[in-house]
This record gives sequence, structure tokens and C-alpha cells, in this order.
Amino acid sequence: MRNWRGLLLLTVLFTLLCQPAFAADSSLGPANAKVFGMFTLIPPLVAIVLAFITKNVVLSLFIGVFSGAFMLEAKGFDIYNGFVGGFLRLSNEILGSLADSWNAGIVLQCLAIGGLIALVSKMGGAKAIADALAKKAKSPRSSQFVTWVLGLFIFFDDYANSLTVGPIMRPVTDKMKVSREKLAFVIDATAAPIAGIALISTWVAYEVGLIRDGLQGIGYTMNAYGVFVETIPYRFYNILILVFILATIWFMREFGPMYKAEQRARTTGKVLDDNAKPMVADEATELQPAEDVDPSIWYAIIPIGTLIVAAFLGFYFNGYNGIMGGDDAALKQIFEDAPMSFLAIREAFGASDASVVLFQAALIAGIVALAIAIGKRILSVDEALSTWVQGVKSLNITAVILLLAWSLSGIIKELGTAAYLVNVLSDTIPTFLLPSIIFVMGSIISFATGTSYGTMGILMPLCIPLAFALVPEQGYVILNIGAVLTGAIFGDHCSPISDTTILSSMGSACDHIDHTRTQLFYAVPVAIISILFGYIPAGLGMPVLMVLPAGIIAILALVRFLGKPVSN
Repeated sequence: MRNWRGLLLLTVLFTLLCQPAFAADSSLGPANAKVFGMFTLIPPLVAIVLAFITKNVVLSLFIGVFSGAFMLEAKGFDIYNGFVGGFLRLSNEILGSLADSWNAGIVLQCLAIGGLIALVSKMGGAKAIADALAKKAKSPRSSQFVTWVLGLFIFFDDYANSLTVGPIMRPVTDKMKVSREKLAFVIDATAAPIAGIALISTWVAYEVGLIRDGLQGIGYTMNAYGVFVETIPYRFYNILILVFILATIWFMREFGPMYKAEQRARTTGKVLDDNAKPMVADEATELQPAEDVDPSIWYAIIPIGTLIVAAFLGFYFNGYNGIMGGDDAALKQIFEDAPMSFLAIREAFGASDASVVLFQAALIAGIVALAIAIGKRILSVDEALSTWVQGVKSLNITAVILLLAWSLSGIIKELGTAAYLVNVLSDTIPTFLLPSIIFVMGSIISFATGTSYGTMGILMPLCIPLAFALVPEQGYVILNIGAVLTGAIFGDHCSPISDTTILSSMGSACDHIDHTRTQLFYAVPVAIISILFGYIPAGLGMPVLMVLPAGIIAILALVRFLGKPVSN
């Protein structure tokens, strides 16, 4: 309680020491930065510090936004106006974020995909795919490989990944004497890392929304979804952790606590330690198919396939209509000459309104899933609609975090936080180190808070302007955006309080502490390689086509020479 009072007192004192500037929009941010100086850092710092203290990102973001609104609204010593006006400004920021058609589309797409995933799970589509792949597992190596492949298949949501792969593969890996710790690691490492870089997932909307907001702050009008796609090669940790899993399976080598766990399982048949307290995924039963349902892989392939096809068609035709209705004669000529050429498709995708398209695609896929569930008599009309609504509710928290993150972004733009950081740091940080610093910052915040979403929301509006000020080139900005997104996922992946870490322990019925401990010894070396062979060389200007293979080779060497053989 003392921490809360002290933090509030500091915020009030800092505000009173400043002569407030009454900015009407973010264009006055540089002017406000000169007035407030270092106190422009209060909103993001309050959000970060509170996230560490409370472990609650919603509360932390809310108070962070309010502290900035308080600073902008307080008039001298008029504390009352600071509180009342600050609250009104905060509510207006949230309303303004939701009123933006792009933001509304992002929120609706998140919710619509949540409903789709719930229907696919309830019909047994994900279970059917898992069962089909599980039949291919005949040894410790093949059972782990099938688990890895299945994790890639369920790319559209990390929660669905953790709670689907674990219960299906656990009996198979137990039979093959694969430790629960290794099963939990493979599940966890193919949940958020793959969902974060998949072209269509519950993560994409959130990441694209933050990217668009940050790019607007530096005057870029680029297609945010296109920028997101361009960051994928720079998501070094996401890519390398997937390669790392494959390397341990291929070489059948482990190190650290995981080696002891695997040796125990192979030699004694004990997939759990004698003192382990396995977690059970009771929460997953709500969306499991009923016992009388005959699961079919088509219950997943058709809806998810519809989502993907509708999205790609939507990107093309939405962009095509935008270009043909515009004034760029050169672009129009491309479509008139070769409408299906790679150049035309690329330009159409780049010009499309990804927010609207992804929402429409998710809605169409949801309708298809509803039709299958009702038409095949898997669910009644009421049950199908209730399941869809239940899935929507499961992602409500994502919408709340998005709105607060957008609001914090708007507040710190108005205060001039980024402008202040640029003025102070632009001459002190070596440009090649900025991506690594951002990656480490994101890792620390995400590890302490257990949430990658909140970390992305806090760091993105600060890092994009800073990167642009240091090197005003598109490639450099994209590299740093990738560092924000990847650092947040790495920290979340290691954190014992992360929801995906907990769900992976539950899905695999593993002791949570054992899972966290064994995973940490694997994730940290991969993160170090991501920095040494990824972000530092990329920051020095090396092309990603050279950097990424070097990182992959380093991962293979790490497993081959540091790992010890485990019986196959």
C-alpha cells in the first residue's frame, strides 16, 4: 500500500513542479516536451512500475494514461481540475480510440476470431487434427516432432495451441517416455512464438494496431499490415526457438535441467519427478467436443481455410478497388496490364485496409463454422451461437488492453515523451545497439508482468519515434519494431506468471515450477543468440538473408555441442 501512496505522491509533486501545456493534439508534442522535460516519462514509467508491482497490466495502463491526462489538465495547483479534467480526458481518449474505424475493425477482428476458434474447438476440429497427427508418433523422436508440427498447425491462437496440443499428445509422449517437462516446453515454444508471426492469428490484429499507431506518430502512411509482414524475418527469437526445438528433436540431445528430466523419463519411465505437482487443464473442458460428437479434421480445415482464403482475396480486391479509385496512374496501369502479376498482388495487398478485411474474413469464417455446426447437428442453433459468444468473451481482455494501449500512446504523443527521448538519447545510443536494447527492455518488462500484450503497448509508441530519429530509414524502423514484438514474446515465454506458460503446464499436466525452470535454461541461450547473431549484426546493417542463416547455424551448433545424447 505504501508503494501506491508513494507513487501517487510523486506523480502529483512532479505535476505541480511543471507548468502545464494545454496541447490539443499530438502535433504540439515537441512543445510540451520542452515544457515538461523529463516528466514526460511519468505515464510510461507509471505503467511499467505498476505492472511490476501489481502484475495487472489493465490497471497499470489505466493509471499510466490517467497520470498523463492529469499532467495535461492540472492548472498550477488546481488539483481538483487535474483529477476531474484528467478523468474526462482519459475517457475521451478511450472513446476516440474506439471511434477510429481502423481501431474498431481491429477490436472486432480479435473478437470474431475468438468466436471462430471456440466453434472449431467445440466441433472437435482441432482435436481431430491432433488425433490424426498423433498416430504418426512411434518413438520419442517422432512423438516430439509430431507435437512440434501440431503446434505449427494450430497457429491461429496461442491459447488454443496450449490447451489442444497438450491433452492430445500427452498420452502419446507418456507412452514413448518423453518427460512432461519437454512436452510442456515444445507446447509453450510453439504457442506465442508461432501465433506472433503467423499471417493470420489473434495476435496479428493487436500487433498491426500498435504498429499503425506508432507509424502515424512519425508521419508514415504505410500499410501497417504490410509493415507487420516485413518484420517477420527480424523476429529472431520467434524463429530461432522453433529451430531450437527441431534441433533438440533431430539430434536427440538436451542440456541443463531438461537433460536430467529426459534421462529420468527414458531410463525409469517416470515422466514426472517424484515430488512434482502436475497442473490439470480443467478450464479446457468447456470448449471440448461432447462425447457423442465424431470429430473430423474438416471441421477445422474448412473454417480456418475459409478465413485464410477470404483474407487473401479481401486483401487483393480491397486494395485493387482502392488503387483503381485513386489518382496514381502508374499503379492503375500495372493492374490494367497484368492484374495477377506478383507486382500487382503486392501493391494490392499494400493498399488494402487490413483492419476491415481481417474482420470481414473472420466473420465469414465464423458463419461457415456456424453453418457446419448446425448443419451437421453437432450443436443446436442456441448452442452454436452461445459457443461463438463464449469465444468472443474470451478475447474481451484483449480489446480492453488495446484501447488502453492506444490511449496511452495518444497521451504520451501529446505530452511529447518520444520527442524528449529523441532529444536526450539520439546522440548517446549507438544506432546498432538500439534493437538489442529494445529487445532486452521488452524482455524484462514482459518477464516481470507476464504479458507480452501490455509490454508491446507500452514500448511501441516510444521505440518507433526513437528509431526513426536515430536512422530515418524504413528498414531500420522495421528492425526495431520487430525487436519490440519479439522481446515481449521472449519475456512472456519465460515468465512463471504468464498465461501461456501456465496454460502449457496445464495442457501437459506438468509441474509448473519444473516447466518454468527447464524452459528458462533453453529460452535464455536462444535469446542471447538472437541478440549476438541477430539484432547486433542487423543493427550494423547486415542483410537479414545473411543474419538469419547465421543465427540458425548458431542454434544448431549450440544443441549439437552443448547438448548431451538422450536415448531414442
